[in-house]
Parts: sequence; structure tokens; C-alpha cells
Amino acid sequence: MRVIHVIGGGLAGSEAAWQAAEAGIDVVLHEMRPIRPTDAHQTDHLAELVCSNSFRSDDHEHNAVGLLHEEMRRAGSLIMKCADAHALPAGGALAVDRDGFSKAVSQAIESHPKIAVAREEIAGLPPAEWDNVIIATGPLTSPALADAIQKLTGEDSLAFFDAIAPIVHYDSIDMDIVWAQSRYDKPGPAGTGADYLNCPMNEAQYNAFIDGLLNAPLHEFKDWEIVPYFDGCLPIEVMAERGRETLRHGPMKPVGLTNPRDPDNRPYAVVQLRQDNALGTLWNMVGFQTKMRYGVQTEIFRMIPGLENAQFARLGGLHRNTFLNSPKVLGPDLRLKADPRLRFAGQVTGVEGYVESAAMGLISGRFAAAEAKGGKADIPPQTTAFGALVRHITGGHLEAEAYSGARSFQPMNVNFGLFPAITPQKPDGIKRWRGPEKAKAKKKAISTRALADLETWLKSA
Repeated sequence: MRVIHVIGGGLAGSEAAWQAAEAGIDVVLHEMRPIRPTDAHQTDHLAELVCSNSFRSDDHEHNAVGLLHEEMRRAGSLIMKCADAHALPAGGALAVDRDGFSKAVSQAIESHPKIAVAREEIAGLPPAEWDNVIIATGPLTSPALADAIQKLTGEDSLAFFDAIAPIVHYDSIDMDIVWAQSRYDKPGPAGTGADYLNCPMNEAQYNAFIDGLLNAPLHEFKDWEIVPYFDGCLPIEVMAERGRETLRHGPMKPVGLTNPRDPDNRPYAVVQLRQDNALGTLWNMVGFQTKMRYGVQTEIFRMIPGLENAQFARLGGLHRNTFLNSPKVLGPDLRLKADPRLRFAGQVTGVEGYVESAAMGLISGRFAAAEAKGGKADIPPQTTAFGALVRHITGGHLEAEAYSGARSFQPMNVNFGLFPAITPQKPDGIKRWRGPEKAKAKKKAISTRALADLETWLKSA
């Protein structure tokens, strides 16, 4: 029986190795620490948590992260088993004792009879004789391996930093204020001429917004996290510092747009949103990458007309990362189109967060094991959190080339905007059902459907 080689002993690599070994396949897990240390890690433990010790919400009925927790538990996740065993008080969140957690993962992996741990760096592409490989090297992929992957996939297929703009849930946008229109009504190769949502600002609103940007506290980066600025992806607060009119002549320019509710007066500035996923549930704030702290982003962005009640699937950021342009280079089974013996997992695929990275490790490990047994990957349904993430990174995201020729794929946390829509049943006796209670019922309906479909998938996989 073939051997599966897993490169990277973080959350994704550890989970991938565990899943494949539990399926009865021999695994070699290659981890470069401590032979080659990184700027972020402090130990040589597997699955070391280098940032927060929180796995975020554990509410599987009303939170997409909590739903992913539950799906992983039901799929026999090592990461979730060790997290639950070393949980700390954290309200509705799952936080862990980071040392106890990583030691537990290390002990489980190192004692598994089907797993051998090799402490070595894989400098460059894996040897040709390795025919079933999972690369789970995360944002700190070694330079030699990253360079080899980039040469194999193409110069534009591997990024080394995030320039992330916020993403808004469509159903939280006030469409009584916002209107749909492309600049100069240009349809583009995949559009209709009404492809953007436009949020108008008058002069007073614009100036208040600029004041908010200029006074906002910024995220402080460690030396290894700092990334260079390029004119094409400047943070909005940096553009504001260059002059109060800079944004109005950049991503917020009002030219080529007519507000149908006030056609005789052109807005002083306009914030545009572009559809971000095929479902139409998520919309990207065009050109709004930022270094502002998360807490203040929501406050400032809700100053924008039409976004007063916006719910964000993702907030903005700009930091060092290594990730593939997955919709372009990966198939739905997470295999590299240019070299199908290579499969990717974890943050390098374009997911964001501990749990999401581990989930991609779980899926890739199962896919690789199925292949080793002579079968094929059974893709989880998109109605599950597993399937929603896989679908997003391998085909659900809408590339910006259709509009501007620019690459736009950026890492994403799991959120309910990635799932197919569902209409919950209205309770008896209620004539008008809206607001928080309806939103809560919708989330529960998505979660209930997800877990039912997960059980069907687990039985067939």
C-alpha cells in the first residue's frame, strides 16, 4: 500500500496525518522544526499555536465556526479532541491551554503506529517517487519550497502577503440607500452593467469618514509580519494620510455613477461593493484593505451610508502570509492541477484561522487516504461547513479579472455567507418576521441541514 507524505506539522498537517493514518494508511509527517526554526514558533511541538489560544465560538447552532467544530468532532478530528481535552473557561468560545494542547497533539501523532515523524526540511518540491503528498506548510512555508511551488504554478499563483478588504453579508446592506451600477454602465466580460453596489456620500459624510480613518488605531505588527506597500494595494488610511481628497480620486471616486434616487446631483464620493462569491451572499468593499484594528473597523465602516447595520464576514487586513491562488491552481479534491501528486491543506490553500486550517487538513487527509486505497475523493456537500470551505477556495470565489483584470482571491474564515441560502419556516402566529429572530432561525436551519448532510457524507465516504 502506498505511503502518504505530509509536509508541515502544524494544525493542518497534524490533522491530515491523523486522518490518513486512522484510515489505515502509512504516513510520514515531515516537520522542519527544530532543524530549521521560524520567527513565530517557540517550541518544536506539533500544532503549536503561535497567536491566540482561542478556537472562537463553539455554538454549533448559530455560528459557522461552531458548526465547523461540530463537523470536525463528528469526523474524528484529532485537533478537536485535544482542544476539548485542554479547554479553558472562555464563555461561549473554545479556548485551550496552548502548551497542553500542542503536547497532546504531538504525543498522539508520535505514538500512532501508522505515523513516522521526520524532523527535516523539504527544500524544494518533494522527490518524484513520492506519489501521494500533502503540503500543509502554512503562512511560514520555507523559502525553498515556496520558490519551487511558485515556479511550478506560475508567478501569479502564490502570494506572500494578504491585502484584504472587508466583506459584507448582502442581507445586511440597506438597499433603500445603495444602488446597483457599474461605472459608466460597462458590463465587462461577465457582467450586466449593474455589477457593483454603490454607497453614496455627501461632502460632510466623506469628511467625517476621513477623520475617522486618520484617527483610527492601527494594528502593530511584529518584525516578521511586516509587509511592503505597493501602490496597487495601499491601506485606505495610508491613502487618507496622503491628502483628504486622495480616496475621492481613488477607490471612492464618484465618476461614471448616477444615483437613481437623486439623478441630478452626483455623489461627493462613492464606496463600491463587488460580488465576492457565486452565491451572491458576500460582497467585497473595493480597494478597502486596511491596517486598522478589528474593533474600530466595524465602527468606521458603518459610517458609510447603506452600511449602518452591516454584518462583516471578514474584516480588512494587510499582513505577511503565503497562500495559493487556489481557484486557479487547485481542483475540487485539493490536488494541484500542474502536478496532481501534490495536494494542499491548511492556510496555504486560502482559508483563515486555526479551525479552518485544521479542517482543510482533515479533508485532505481523507482525500489522500481514499486515493491510496485505489478510490477517489468524495467531496463533502456544499451545504456542510467542510464543503462550503472547499467550494469557496476551489471555485466559489469570483475572481476580479472579470471586472478589472486584477487578482482578488484572499484568505477567508468560515461564515454562513459561504453556504447555499435556506428559508427557515416562519413560526405560527407571526405576521411579520424579521430582524434578529429571523436571522437566528436562518443560522440554525443552515446548521441543522449541514449536520444532516454531513452524516450522510460520512457514511458514504
